[in-house]
Amino acid sequence: MSSHIIRVLLLLLATVIGSSEPLGHCRQLGDLELPAQEVDGDVIIGGLFPLHIAMSDPELTYRVKPHQDQCTRFDFRAFRWMQTMVFAVEEINNDTHLLPGIRLGYRVLDSCDHVHTSLRGALSLVNSSQKQENAALSCLFRSPVPVIIGLASSTPTRAVAHMLGPFRIPLVSYFATCECLKNKQEFPSFLRTAPSDLFQVQGLVQLVSHFGWRWVGAIGTEDDYSRNGIQAFLEQLHDRGGCLAFYILLPKSASQEQIGHVVDELEASSARVIVAFSTEGQLYGLLNEVVRRNLTGRQWIASEAWVTASLLSGLQYHDVLSGTLGFAFRSASMPALGEFLHRLRPSSRPESVFINMFWEELFSCRLDFTGTTDLLTVAPERPACSGTEDLRGRNPVYSDVSQVRVSYNVYKAVYAIAHALHQLLQCNSMEQSPSNVSCKALLPLEPQQLLSYLKRVNFTNTFGEKVHFDSNGEPVPLYDLVNWQSDDSGFMRFWTVGTFDASAPPGQQLLLDEDAILWTGRRKQVPVSVCTESCPPGSRQASRPHEPPCCFDCIPCADGEVSNQSGSTECTRCPSFHWSDRDRIFCVLMDEDFLAFHESLAIILVTLSVLGFAVTLTVTGIFYHFQSTPIVRANNSELSFLLLLSLSLCFLCVLLFVGRPTPWSCLVRQAAFGISFVLSISCILTKTVVVLVAFRSTLPGSDAARLFGPLQQRMVIFSCTSTQMVLCASCLSWDPPYPSKNTAYQAGKIILECEEGVTLYLVLSYIGVLSCVCFGLAFLGRKLPDTFNEAKFITFSMLIFFAVWISFIPAHHSSPGKYTVAVEIFAILASSFGLLFCIFMPKCYIILLRPEKNVKKGMVTKQTVHNKKSFSQ
Repeated sequence: MSSHIIRVLLLLLATVIGSSEPLGHCRQLGDLELPAQEVDGDVIIGGLFPLHIAMSDPELTYRVKPHQDQCTRFDFRAFRWMQTMVFAVEEINNDTHLLPGIRLGYRVLDSCDHVHTSLRGALSLVNSSQKQENAALSCLFRSPVPVIIGLASSTPTRAVAHMLGPFRIPLVSYFATCECLKNKQEFPSFLRTAPSDLFQVQGLVQLVSHFGWRWVGAIGTEDDYSRNGIQAFLEQLHDRGGCLAFYILLPKSASQEQIGHVVDELEASSARVIVAFSTEGQLYGLLNEVVRRNLTGRQWIASEAWVTASLLSGLQYHDVLSGTLGFAFRSASMPALGEFLHRLRPSSRPESVFINMFWEELFSCRLDFTGTTDLLTVAPERPACSGTEDLRGRNPVYSDVSQVRVSYNVYKAVYAIAHALHQLLQCNSMEQSPSNVSCKALLPLEPQQLLSYLKRVNFTNTFGEKVHFDSNGEPVPLYDLVNWQSDDSGFMRFWTVGTFDASAPPGQQLLLDEDAILWTGRRKQVPVSVCTESCPPGSRQASRPHEPPCCFDCIPCADGEVSNQSGSTECTRCPSFHWSDRDRIFCVLMDEDFLAFHESLAIILVTLSVLGFAVTLTVTGIFYHFQSTPIVRANNSELSFLLLLSLSLCFLCVLLFVGRPTPWSCLVRQAAFGISFVLSISCILTKTVVVLVAFRSTLPGSDAARLFGPLQQRMVIFSCTSTQMVLCASCLSWDPPYPSKNTAYQAGKIILECEEGVTLYLVLSYIGVLSCVCFGLAFLGRKLPDTFNEAKFITFSMLIFFAVWISFIPAHHSSPGKYTVAVEIFAILASSFGLLFCIFMPKCYIILLRPEKNVKKGMVTKQTVHNKKSFSQ
């Protein structure tokens, strides 16, 4: 709603209520006059300061006019803020370059840190003025105070800013930090020299995260400052993985019972870090109960509203609050302000109303010329004050100006207004002389004119700091990190141990001197505040049902996963061919697993292979030595020697399967195995056919012996073996085996193996076909009556061969890792030994142990002997 519409409504209201003033005038209804410290000038600056920090809520019956409430507990710190405004005004009036010829005045009221009193004070500033009583529309539209400096708390500030906004009367706060005041639609005339809580919250969250405090409590009061501050803190804390152990809002006027319940919750909580968003006056009762119970060991984190609070720095609070950390506004040393404060003296003049009150509180005496009002507490009977008491060293809270913070914000606010007036009154274009007063041409000025220039003000003050406001009326967000440390003299000192600059790049905003920090209990060790200790390396956090994320269980990482730092929420899977170590902290190269020559299993298999080769050589030697005997000649010595050679190769090819797989060994071993076995089976097949043909040739008129002579036998063996060689060559060219690293068989190990493709199965298939043919023919001739008939031995050897290789197929697929190779070696050895023993051992037995049977006497008929002789040649 625009100020013109409000103007019309006020005029209509004056008409309705029967105002006797002529149209175009307004009059003040009721008594808004409050105690004020004031000095006249060309431009009057209003001020609202919480000189008292407590006030009882009024009892509203709506039957009688409520009494003005009494303010209690005089705040020396706020009094210094107020005097800083007076000091800055006088300094500007004595400056020949800033506002030459213009004299600033001021009118300061006590807000009592309460909404009701603050609103009454603001209305009093913008309405009551004796010299403008008869001016047209003097009530609001041509305010005697075009700008107000105030207030200290966010909730009263919101109320006053709401009221002044439609009239575009500037309100410049020195201590109201609520983020809610940033809304220019709602508070169009509000500016401040104190950074918004948004930046303070960012700093607090970074501070809490920096020290690993993931489990913190929060305390505030039922006002905008606490609610908005804690809510923003909670959201940002959650984003960084932290949690609130508790969140307590104290009522504005909390009873002792309510305070007791809050302290009970503090005492029961496992959180050792407590963030308090509150003013010092609102926190006073709670901390008194904490001190009474001696609730130590908690690390207090202060918001800027009480981080340098003198009220809570007394000796009784040292055990509880020593070590407190918090962000405070940037400080400045103002020795000139100290001299000004020490010159203050009580008097009966209007500009000394609050000085007199301060004097009585400081020295606990009574001034004879001090007036009393309903708003302020009437002092009890005290000794009379002389007015000459010495201020120096009396109250360090009031007199210490070595590191003023809020006072510095007040100082910047006054100078910002002065520079805006300087631009508005066009003083830059004039001769800089104190006698030149032509810049007063625009007086009296409108508040909205000053607001426009105030938003654009930009200057560097005497402390070297640039002062300006952004589009939302916000200053540069700079903070000091303050640590409460008690010294040997019993005083609590506020030491700067770091800085926070919200305008700096991420990672460079918070700067700390950790060695300078003294923690709660006057310890140098950083306190710990977690719901659950961080999970050690090698484990991860697992949330508990229905509990905050900061309360969790620690679960070891799974095999193949690691976490190499504390507090990991997830385990990281190791890269390829790596595995977690025993503690699940580091990824290490997997152990390579293959059938190495030095392993026991490999030694056994190689020993059997060598043994088989040796036995084969022995049998060959025996057959060679007894090659002229009937039993050797009767079984075709050429085929026997060729079969023994092939069995020797079968035993030797086992060596190709042992050791680290290489491209060469993968290519050769299956081909060597396949060709050797086909040579063996083809020899046995030929032997079987020879036996059958030998008995077939005994029939009259049979020419079988002629049709299957030595040449045909060699052709059969060559054809069968050549087919296998061609098959192997084709497979090796089309889909060659290659070494591979298999990590799927066994966790944490690399199985080095040959990726066979279809080679092995084609080789086995062909061997199987030949074996079936051989077995069938041998089975047909197993009962032929002959002393040297081999058919029954071949049949038995083929049964062993089938049993071994049929069992091999499922065993080969189900055996893990290197045992797959061992199974194949075992199948080769078993089948080779089966053929060797079944075919040759009976003959060796007769040759060596039963030589009497190794004669022609055993022949059935002459024809049979004749035929066998022909086949044995």
